[in-house]
Parts: sequence; structure tokens; C-alpha cells
Amino acid sequence: MMRNWSIPAGRVFGVEIRVHLTFVLLLFFVWLTESASHGGVNAVPRGLALVGIIFGCVVLHELGHALASAHAGIPAKAIILLPIGGVTLLDETRQPVESGGQTWKRDIQIAVAGPLANLVIAVAAGGILLAFAPEIQLWGRPYVTSANLPRSLVWGNAWLALFNLLPAYPMDGGRVLRALFARRMGAVRATRRAVSVGQAFAMVLMLAGVLQFMPGGNAASAWLAMIGFFLFVAAQLEERSVVFQSVLETVHLEDIMLRDFATLSPADTLEDALDKAVHSLQDDFPVIRGSDMVGVISRQKILEALRSEGNGYVQAVMNGLFEVAQKKESLASAFRKLTARNLSLIPVVEDQRLVGIVTLQNLMHSMALLAESRKLRRDAANS
Repeated sequence: MMRNWSIPAGRVFGVEIRVHLTFVLLLFFVWLTESASHGGVNAVPRGLALVGIIFGCVVLHELGHALASAHAGIPAKAIILLPIGGVTLLDETRQPVESGGQTWKRDIQIAVAGPLANLVIAVAAGGILLAFAPEIQLWGRPYVTSANLPRSLVWGNAWLALFNLLPAYPMDGGRVLRALFARRMGAVRATRRAVSVGQAFAMVLMLAGVLQFMPGGNAASAWLAMIGFFLFVAAQLEERSVVFQSVLETVHLEDIMLRDFATLSPADTLEDALDKAVHSLQDDFPVIRGSDMVGVISRQKILEALRSEGNGYVQAVMNGLFEVAQKKESLASAFRKLTARNLSLIPVVEDQRLVGIVTLQNLMHSMALLAESRKLRRDAANS
């Protein structure tokens, strides 16, 4: 879901940077408030520059988290940028989700790395402005405004650091709170409890912003309501991420593998293989010789071979390199094996006998269904 609602914006230190679409709302909101406050021809360009400063502050904040997590041995895969911070997606196959009781100190160190990066930048930039550009009036108000971009750089970083220290998940203070909860319970329960606190903060901010905005119509109260909205969205995204991670670690392949599946022989012709593929819901097929599995082949590969070389044998175009997995392995293990070699199928064996297959398609489908079924059971238990 996080990736579906975000767009790629390049890589930094090997970490994929993606911008969440709520930044578009921020652009519109800044244009609206700045036009109303300042107007004039320069209002829109300065508003865009202010958004750029906020964007840069968020990037530096999240890179602080990414570097700290890499130092702890858990590399970041991607960073989803939101206007009030971001979501750093770690490699969920590297660390069991239920290990919060042993890793809470590490989690706290990673959490405080982001605000620390912003505070260092704010202090350094503030010192430079005080020494060489006193006319900027660093202590003047408003602290963050398109009318004074250098001052906004300092206070934008300071505000982002202090705001993220609130004990409202997924802010960094909320992550610290979750780490403390995780000392006594599983990470999923700890996350849900921290999310509840975070959403309560979000509702208070939105309500306070609406109540203040109605009589006065000032931009500050509108910002307050917008921040509450972004906080609420970010909390939901983080909860989904942890539930997904929980499914990866706690569900075994035997729970989701396909037991009724079609196979091909290396002596089958490509036309015969295509005919079997037409009458099957599978996109990928294990290739069996006798009782031994000797390769895998996809429906797409069969079609490409027929178009380019005409009819031939499966053995000539099958992929003889493949990974195997045991029934008791977790989804995280299968996901790691599939993505490590860019595979689309993994055979599941027991006592060296093929008992099932897992394809990337059915793996992603099953994870979504399992996460939803757990949510339904939890809601039923709470009602």
C-alpha cells in the first residue's frame, strides 16, 4: 500500500527514495495559505521553495534513521517520505518481528537518529546565520514562512526534530514508546498500542486545528489540522507494515503452498507445454524427470521461445537454477529466496520429495489474505 501511494524519486546511499502522494496535498496547502497570507507574483515560487526545504529536512531526517539502522546490521530498503517525517522500510527478512524484547535498545537508537540529524543541521545553520547574516532575524516570527527561507531552514529542522520526539507513533518518540512496550510483549501488540496513542494525538491535533480555524481563519490552526491528518495516515501505514512483517515471520509455507499443481516433463514439446498452461491457472511450472525436479519454466518463457525459435522441447529453455524450501520454513525465508535470484517459483519439499510449490504471485496474494483474516479475527474478538 505504501508503494502504491508513492512515486520513486531516486536513490541515496543505495536506499530507494519514494515520495508519498500526501506531498501533493502539502503543495496545494502551501500554495493556498501562502497566497492568502502574502499574495503577489512571488508567492507561488516562494511557496514551492518552502516545500523544497521541508522535503530536504525530511530526507535528511530519514537518512539519519537509515544510516543508524545500517550500522545496526539492518539495511534500509526504501524510504517513503511524508510531510511530517517518513517511513523507513527495513529489510523485514533480516530480523524476526517478535524480537522486540531483545532489540529495544537498538530500536531506540535508530529512532533518535532522525531528530538528532535535524537538530545538528538546525544548530549549524543557525550559528552560521547569526554570525554572517544577522539581518535574517533568526528569532523573528513566523519561524517557518516562505517570506524568509533561510530562517525557515533553521526552524524547519528544529520543528521536525522536536515534533518527532512526541510520544505519538509513528513519530520517533512513539517509536521509543513502542520499543519500551516491546520489552514486555510482542512487536505487533506493541505497535498496535503505540499506534492507538499516535492516532489519539492525531485526532486531538485535527480537532484543535478545526476548532481554532473556524473563528479566526488563521494559517497556523490550518497547519495544525493538516499535521494531525498526516500523522493519522502515517500511523495506518506503519501498522500495515508491521502486520505484513508479522505474516512473513509467523506463517509457514505449508499453510499457503499450492498442493494441487501441474508439472511438465523436460521431454514435453513447447506446444504441449503451452496447451497445458492454457488449461491451468499457473504462470510457472516445475519440470519433473521421473521423481526428480530438474528445472522450472514460466508461461511467458514458453511463449517467447515459441515465437523466437518455433516448437522445441521444454528441456532446452527451462531454467535449471532454482531454490527449494522446506514445509516448515517461514514466508520470510521464501520471500528472501525468491527475491535474491529474481525467481518466480520455489518448490517445497519434504524428505526430498516435491509436495508443493510457492509462486511469487500466490505468495503475495496469500500474505494479503492472511493479514486481512487476522484483522477480521482480531476485530471479532474485540467486538
